[in-house]
Amino acid sequence: MTKILVVDDEPQILRALRINLAARQYEVAVAADGASALREAAEWHPDLVVLDLGLPDIDGVDVIHGLRGWTQMPIVVLSGRAGNQDKIDALDAGADDYVTKPFSIEEFLARIRAVSRRAAFQEAELARIQLGEHTVDLVGKTVSGGLRLTPTEWHILEILLRNPGKLIPQRYLLTEVWGSKHVKETHYLRQYMAQLRKKFERDPAHPTHLITEPGMGYRFTP
Repeated sequence: MTKILVVDDEPQILRALRINLAARQYEVAVAADGASALREAAEWHPDLVVLDLGLPDIDGVDVIHGLRGWTQMPIVVLSGRAGNQDKIDALDAGADDYVTKPFSIEEFLARIRAVSRRAAFQEAELARIQLGEHTVDLVGKTVSGGLRLTPTEWHILEILLRNPGKLIPQRYLLTEVWGSKHVKETHYLRQYMAQLRKKFERDPAHPTHLITEPGMGYRFTP
């Protein structure tokens, strides 16, 4: 079931979208402000985000930047701002589509389906990724040459490979892999990243693909 996070500070909009999306077999979570949206996205990991720009605490464009710092999940803006510059700013920040309020629910749902199809196509393209001398199949969970990974190694590696060139914060990785109670256990990441480098890097002491950004997080460089 596709998971959609709806972010809007208008209760009637949240209720209407939750009912209409749930009726079409989407799993729905809601957030009424930017901080809650970023937290929910990191913890729940939706497949798609519907985002209003006029939030009470953080501007929606800044929320897009925050999400794009670590994920490529589709973002559909649903906003009362109809100006061209608002649309340009949102799309430049990384939004995938822009729907202006008031809107037709049928058109909105069609946009959701279209964005989801594009995301599925991109997902298929990302299924096989070259990492050093190995090819990683993210769908089949296999690595060329018969190289084997533990479930935890797979989880960390998949997050990095699905976000090429992106800095993935330590806190996000720890929360996603081990849960929110372990956000200070950075030694977990150091240990597992060392194991992954031994398996994939030609010179693990001087990695070229699985990069540490000291004090911040990790990055996959194709």
